[in-house]
Amino acid sequence: MRRVARLLGRDDLPGARVRRRLRVLTGRMRAAAGRAEAEGESDLAEGLRHFVKVSDSYEPGLFFCYDVAGVPRTNNDLEHLFGSHRYHERRASGRKVASPGLVVRGSVRLVAGLATRLGAVSGEELAPRDVAQWRQLRQQLGQRGAARTLQRRFRRNPKAYLHDLEEQLLKQRLPA
Repeated sequence: MRRVARLLGRDDLPGARVRRRLRVLTGRMRAAAGRAEAEGESDLAEGLRHFVKVSDSYEPGLFFCYDVAGVPRTNNDLEHLFGSHRYHERRASGRKVASPGLVVRGSVRLVAGLATRLGAVSGEELAPRDVAQWRQLRQQLGQRGAARTLQRRFRRNPKAYLHDLEEQLLKQRLPA
């Protein structure tokens, strides 16, 4: 396990090489689990198998950080990025809590905020590469905004909101 920790802590290897080396190490751990089971050390074998199983489940997204500079290595680093963004947004807005806009448009605002920390962004870089994907994202953000608006209407005047819903339901049920 210490070898795995040392391997994952390295900065000088590309993601493909780290992946290959980790597969070798987990293969050795599987073999060691089999030997431990044969020797009657079932607790050790179970622990090794569990470690290998969990490591395999993390594999698809584990090596991206080795190939792309600036991508956080650990959950703690990622949480630090999110916390830093919330902190700066609260400082800039004067709010004590995160703004509602961060809740609705967080997937876009967080990426934009992190990208601007890396340096200036040109107009060409801001243009969407895939217009259909951009439109889909805009539609999703619009749907989130509409849902938040409906929640606000209910909180401000629940009786009027429920009355409007009843009228809509009755109009749908009436024959034409």
